[in-house]
Amino acid sequence: MAEELSAIGIDDIKAELRKILSKRRYVHSLGVAGEAEKLARRYGADPAKAYLAGLVHDCAKEYPPEEMETILKTEYGVAVDSMSRIMPKILHGPLGACDAQRKFGIYDPEILDAVKYHTTGKGGMRLLTKIIYIADYIEPNRDFDGVEKLREMAYDNIDEAIIHGIDETIKDLIRRGLVIHPDTMHARNDLIMKRE
Repeated sequence: MAEELSAIGIDDIKAELRKILSKRRYVHSLGVAGEAEKLARRYGADPAKAYLAGLVHDCAKEYPPEEMETILKTEYGVAVDSMSRIMPKILHGPLGACDAQRKFGIYDPEILDAVKYHTTGKGGMRLLTKIIYIADYIEPNRDFDGVEKLREMAYDNIDEAIIHGIDETIKDLIRRGLVIHPDTMHARNDLIMKRE
């Protein structure tokens, strides 16, 4: 049960998330949790861990981006890499992992890793991290060109779905003239090398 994975119960976590997140972000978090649970059942991961990781993955999303680095440094003693400073919005992953520990009493390293890397991905992702990464893309409230194809791919071959998702993200970042975090490139390269 997910209750055993945190110091407080799921209902209390949901109540806290309703307070700190916008309605839209809260609904998204519920969607990711449900999708992650289904993907976990499909791939043989722990459904309770997947649900909990999906539920809290965006718990730090609505901090002002310009404050995230300071909070990570001063409250958690976490150093921020130079690339993340350029795009501070991605810091909600590492900050979310810290908050999940402090606010919700979640200490499971798989869950914390999944929350930390749900935006960038990373090389050598464990199954739960992959599940949260792709569930964030395909949860039922997402609506973009190609989402149905990505949903099908996610249940057929999660690695291929992640590669496809990363490719689309990279194209979008290039179109917008933005940098690509090295963790994202490592995630893609790692999955492609494992494919061959």
